[in-house]
Parts: sequence; C-alpha cells; structure tokens
Amino acid sequence: MPAGNPLPTRALEPLPPEAASSVIDLGCAALPAPWLPRAVGGAMEALPPYVHTHGDYPAGLPILRQAFADRYTERGIPTMPEQIMVTTGAMGAVSAICRLMVRPGERVAVESPSYANVLQLMREMGTRLVPVAMADGLRGWDVAGWRQVLRDAAPRMAYVVADFHNPTGALASNEQRRDLVEAARSAGTVLVVDETMADLPLEPDVRMPKPVSAFDPAGNAVITLGSASKAFWGGLRIGWVRAAPEVIRTLVAARAYADLGTPVIDQLAVNWLLGKGGWEEAVAVRRAGARENRDALVAALERHLPDWEFTIPRGGLTLWVRTGGLSGSRVAEAGERLGVRVPSGPRFGIDGAFEGYVRLPFTVSGAVADEAAVRLAAAARLVATGAGAEGESTRLFVA
Repeated sequence: MPAGNPLPTRALEPLPPEAASSVIDLGCAALPAPWLPRAVGGAMEALPPYVHTHGDYPAGLPILRQAFADRYTERGIPTMPEQIMVTTGAMGAVSAICRLMVRPGERVAVESPSYANVLQLMREMGTRLVPVAMADGLRGWDVAGWRQVLRDAAPRMAYVVADFHNPTGALASNEQRRDLVEAARSAGTVLVVDETMADLPLEPDVRMPKPVSAFDPAGNAVITLGSASKAFWGGLRIGWVRAAPEVIRTLVAARAYADLGTPVIDQLAVNWLLGKGGWEEAVAVRRAGARENRDALVAALERHLPDWEFTIPRGGLTLWVRTGGLSGSRVAEAGERLGVRVPSGPRFGIDGAFEGYVRLPFTVSGAVADEAAVRLAAAARLVATGAGAEGESTRLFVA
C-alpha cells in the first residue's frame, strides 16, 4: 500500500433490516422506490427471448446500450452503442476503469472531499491518491488548483463528480468543465467523470451545464460513468461507461476476469424505463421526494443544531455539514449509540482530513428528520462534554 493512503480501520457494513425500527440510518444516500414493480413487470414481459440464450452480455444488452447512446445523443453528445458498456452499478464502472487505466503505485487525482466508496476502492487497488481541494461553499472546482496538480503530479487518471458533487452538492459550471478538460488533456491525464447525480436538480430554475464530455469532442480525454442507483433505487444495480470504442472493447475483454456481465432482468427494467417514458416520470418523483427531505432536514438542523454550518445545495442527495468545532468521528460514534447513524468527514478525505464534518443525506423527512436532528444534537452534547467515545462505529455503510 503506497504511503500516505492508509486504509480505514473500520469496516463499512450495511445496517441489518431488523434494526430499522430503532435506528435512523443516514449512512446511505439512496431512497426507496415503491413504483419499481412497474419496471420489473415490463422487464419480465421482455425476458422470454433472453432465457433461450446464454444470458452473458459482457458489454450489456444491445437494446440498453442503444438506449443509453440515444440518451447521450439527445443531450448533445453524439454517441454510438459501441461507446457504451453496461456495468453492475457505478462502482462496477469505476472498478473496471481503474483496473484498465491505473497500475498499483500510480497517481490518481481526486477531489477533496470526494465519494468515500471510490476513495476506498482506489486505496485497495494500490493507487496513490492526490487530493485537490474543492472551492469554498458550492463554487465547485478550484480550477487553478487542478491545473497545478495535473501539471506537477502528472496523475495517470483523475476522478471527479461534476454534477451535485458527493458529498458537498456543488455543481461545476460550463467554464470549470471546459478548463478542467483542457488541463487534463495537456497533462495527459484521463479524466473520469461520475454523472450519478446528474438527474437530480432539486429546484425548477436550475439550468444544468453541458456534460463534461461535450468539451472533449475528440473523445480521448474524458471517460463518463453513470448509474440508475441514485435516480431510481439503490437496489437497481445498473451503471454504465461512455468512452471511445477502443476503450470500451478493452473494458469488455477484461470483464471475463471480473464479473462477466450485469443481470439481464435489471437491464431490461432500466430499458423499460427509458423506452416507455417512465424515466422522466420516475426521476420527477425522486426529485420531489429528495427536495422535501432536504428542506425537512435543513429545518431540523436549524432548530436543534444552530451552530452547525452548511450551504444548501440545489441538487443531489447530500448535505456537507461542519459540526461546530466538534470531531465528526466522535459525533458519529456517539450518534450511533443514540440511534442515528452518520458517516464522519474523514471517510470522504485523505489522511484524516475533514474531521470537523459529517455528511447527511436527503433520505428522511417530517418527524423522522426532526428526530434525527434531536439525536445528533444529543450526540454533539456528549462529545462537547467529553462523554463521547473515541472512534467510529464498526458497522457504517456509506453510499
């Protein structure tokens, strides 16, 4: 393991279902999907022809690759199905890209803070993580900082979340996107762009910037990945990669030594959503629910934890909160003992950064959001008086 990238000392394990009645779980930025049976029903209707095949489609079902390509084309990025590989969630996409692009010991530039699970995946693959600080508030990327890191460190790859960044909620501007692509191209760095939150603006007047790949017309500097898990349901493990055809061919060939392919029924469910017009309907439901949850959480924090600081994002599923000078790790540990689970800031940083933060997702509303804030306030009082225990829980799942 390269120096400077220590592994966390606690495992990330999901909360058992039987604990849901007594514990408020704010570790996972994903929402339920009561409407999903419609998509699964559509998938079952389309399934019969596939059961007469081997069922292994390493690149993804042709109809779904075409559907994703069409969607990029509609967004102004001409795309062929040969530029798409369907993966098992966004993490499957990141894992495949890392195996192809980065050898152990090579540098990867990442936002600081960044998505905890991707940071851990890259650590375990032996990469050397090079952090680049986010700009203050919701101003997105510090382009000057990125230029310097890309020039001086010459990382093989960079990973960024331009659309409602996880965890801060920042939305990068068109200018920031163009400048970063130019800096990556000049440095010879492959820019991997995570678009898992791109469908989740929460205000009607948000004007989404162009996809980052729009600033890479040659198609050799940017690899894009997406996922149905945030826009629809965490249990719908469908992700995808958009890249140059030769990159996709290499990724597909390497898949024989990984997971072979993505479940056919899940792919058919997503294809049904795309083809029957259900995508926009389902995303609209998700946006409305996330917006309601966000507003309830913000109001609860303002009532019960007025000294905690945050900037309200206009999209995405996460709130990045400064914990009033307290240790986020100790607040998280004390919170779990009081029945509320949150991931502390260091999970989203490098070398112990962001100790004074926690990440809160927009997954609860109403009385539950208020009770979560009440329990967090009690945890904060324990920590402030020295009664909070050291360290973080051994069973915190971050998504």
